[in-house]
Amino acid sequence: MSHANANRAAIFPRIGSVKPLTGLSALTVGFLVAGAAGSAHAAGLEGAWTGGGTVRFASGAEEQARCRAFYSRRSNAVYVLRATCATASGKAAQSATLQKVGDNRYSGTFYNSEFDISGRIYVILRGSSQSVRLTSGSGSASFRLSR
Repeated sequence: MSHANANRAAIFPRIGSVKPLTGLSALTVGFLVAGAAGSAHAAGLEGAWTGGGTVRFASGAEEQARCRAFYSRRSNAVYVLRATCATASGKAAQSATLQKVGDNRYSGTFYNSEFDISGRIYVILRGSSQSVRLTSGSGSASFRLSR
């Protein structure tokens, strides 16, 4: 077993036939965005997003991830995110609550209940694409999502 796989196995038990995930793999694997946006919300987060990026584990290992996410509006400045992501190690779902903190900028917290991992999420919206950054004690991730 490689050093990276040993670290993953020590952090997360095997679940069915899915390979163990590290903290951020579970985070991002469950994280990224999807849905259908109405024309009234075309410039906002609301709706479905898809994309991918890189997960960086605390061990230094990296994996590519593909994600689907869906944002729903809770209020004028608050959104709830439900997402699922997959890496070579497996797949996971997560949720997040984000608050608008500036023009086209959002931040908040995410949580993955399957692996009990939480951290910070940052989103910068640019038209029909967004940059997403996740940080936790288990690592970090960055993604580019689009409608």
